[in-house]
Amino acid sequence: MRKIGVLTSGGDSPGMNAAIRAVVRKAIYHDFEVFGVYGGYAGLITGNIKQLELGSVGDIIHRGGTVLYSARSNEFKTEEGQQKAIEQLKRLNIEGLVVIGGDGSYRGAKALTDKGYRCICVPGTIDNDISGTEFTIGFDTALNTVIDAVDKIRDTATSHERTFIIEVMGRDAGDIALWSGLAGGAETILIPEEDYDINDIVARLHKGQERGKKHSIIIVAEGVCSGVDLARKLKEATNLDTRVSVLGHIQRGGSPTAFDRVLASRFGARAVELLLEGKGGRAVGIKENLLVDYDLSKAFEKDVTYDLSLIKLSKELSI
Repeated sequence: MRKIGVLTSGGDSPGMNAAIRAVVRKAIYHDFEVFGVYGGYAGLITGNIKQLELGSVGDIIHRGGTVLYSARSNEFKTEEGQQKAIEQLKRLNIEGLVVIGGDGSYRGAKALTDKGYRCICVPGTIDNDISGTEFTIGFDTALNTVIDAVDKIRDTATSHERTFIIEVMGRDAGDIALWSGLAGGAETILIPEEDYDINDIVARLHKGQERGKKHSIIIVAEGVCSGVDLARKLKEATNLDTRVSVLGHIQRGGSPTAFDRVLASRFGARAVELLLEGKGGRAVGIKENLLVDYDLSKAFEKDVTYDLSLIKLSKELSI
């Protein structure tokens, strides 16, 4: 193997550029030629592929987003689209591909793997919801972005003696809400993995008011319900006037934290090493601060679990 490709797909996450940089420079260090696929699987189908040099990835380690861009591709979900992608790779004699992204990106790589093409996946998603790894690229940065916003909103909540509802990302996974809620001192945290009772929220608010508490922060993951819907339910239950902040895509952007830069660098380099070893159909991850790799199919087993102790601790500390 002398030529490899790298692409980013799905939602962008801070640290993707650090991973791209690691793939390119690690590969060139081992005398590989490296090709960047622009625009994810859509770019792979159309052949939007360019050779990358050492300077191609200079001064990108600190930048959010992805210099290779990202796009959705319904065509790639078809047999015909996948075959077109493989033909583009063969045209340039690219023998292995590093795919950086989340669940959808992994499924695309699995499709190529099933057709005999060598792929290694790197977990890049702010949701931290990839099986087989404790952390994904971008989660730590998104978490710190949310915490910064929570701290600022709390200042206003205190000044105006109000209850604020902060809606964060997390359609199927609640790690952003869970970790930011604990770190930001939220009184209530709602995550998709756990049912909630509006009466419990009301009781906690009343308990706080009884001891003289004049403001509260509620963090809700978007997969539970919208912040606006939760505010309406609280209004109906308590006549409490709340304010809602939806953080939205601000959570995806920004310069990656040192943790995400280091994690991405380790992941990207390890992905190249696996290709050097002649392996494919693997995913890289981290457990107990040690790099691991595992069969790509295991990434779809959904063994991601949230830490119940964090919910318990948050409730104990926010009385």
